[in-house]
Amino acid sequence: MSALAIRIDALGKEFPFGQVRDAYPTLRSALGAGARRLLRRDRRPRERRFWALKDVSFEVCPGEVVGIIGNNGAGKSTLLKILSRITAPTTGQVEVHGRLGSLLEVGTGFHPELTGRENVYLNGAILGMRKAEIDRKFDEIVAFSEVERFLDMPVKHYSSGMQVRLAFAVAAHLEPEILIVDEVLAVGDAAFQRKCLGKMQTVSREGRTVLFVSHNLGAVRALCDRGIVLQHGIVTVDEPVAKAVAAYLATLEDASAYDVGDRTDRHGKGDVRITRIEVTSDDDAPGTLTTGRPARFRFHMSGVLPGMSCAFDVFDPLGQQITYFNSSLSEIAGSAPGHAFVCDIDELLLVPGRYRIDAALTCNGELQDRLEGAVFVDVDHGLVRGWPVPTFTQYGSVVLPHRWTTPA
Repeated sequence: MSALAIRIDALGKEFPFGQVRDAYPTLRSALGAGARRLLRRDRRPRERRFWALKDVSFEVCPGEVVGIIGNNGAGKSTLLKILSRITAPTTGQVEVHGRLGSLLEVGTGFHPELTGRENVYLNGAILGMRKAEIDRKFDEIVAFSEVERFLDMPVKHYSSGMQVRLAFAVAAHLEPEILIVDEVLAVGDAAFQRKCLGKMQTVSREGRTVLFVSHNLGAVRALCDRGIVLQHGIVTVDEPVAKAVAAYLATLEDASAYDVGDRTDRHGKGDVRITRIEVTSDDDAPGTLTTGRPARFRFHMSGVLPGMSCAFDVFDPLGQQITYFNSSLSEIAGSAPGHAFVCDIDELLLVPGRYRIDAALTCNGELQDRLEGAVFVDVDHGLVRGWPVPTFTQYGSVVLPHRWTTPA
């Protein structure tokens, strides 16, 4: 086996602004696009371009488990697509030593017209496996994916969750020396995510290499030994995973110092955006919240669209998600939105500490705006049922109302 699993040297990838690619390009669409380019050649100025990755260099040894972290648009998915040979780099070199299995965007590597069964064999063949090898693993793949009933249905009729289940099962069970997994696991349910993380831990214990991209920093800390932070296409941190996660959280806090409306590191269609976030205590005063007291989160928007909803996640100081709030799951679901969304919490049960809030707007299920580290909130000492609550530790961030007794 090579002394290295992956070697990346001065890697760069350039894209035109606003580039859109067909999920399944056809000869007709390719010819049409070529004709449009010829017709426009003398009618418009030179196309603006940007670097999704620039001068990226690092090495990964066999058996390492590496987390790639960074905010939306940092270049993480582009890096994995280059490693998986889905797209070619503009500059630099990539060496991959060993058979590589990858799980990137939903549907990547699957032919939509083929059945689940046929796609298992197609993926195995792409990995260079013989039919007999795939036959040996087939039942294990199907059992893990839990899509046996739909195995002979074309995958274009699968839900995104079903595609992810089968794709991960194929990628993890066909014995790649290198396993690459993108944030796509977030599509699956919580039980399946735990199952996948367990399988990746098994793969790593067997001495195989894992590259894992996730916004779930708790999962990154639990699974990975090393963390690489990407910002604007550049590697800014390459450290043991605890240091890398801490550095990434610090960058999110720096970004939150800007007015929300001025932030450019956002994700979504953008027809409507979050312009301001107010976090206030029970007396409607901004600033520090208090354990055990009411709290109010107000999200102001740039406009109003039918079918809008607002959601936000709360993360503890270690970057682990604690809870999630979504207006579409509340009593106002389906009602016409006003100029803002307001979420009132009657009793804040977070222990004292500093918490990160990620916020998002959607319209009829389509993401309009999402901000990581939209705001950071300090929670001060307070009482729950008359008793004081300890400061945040790695053992917990939520206090539940309770009582103790000493029965005779």
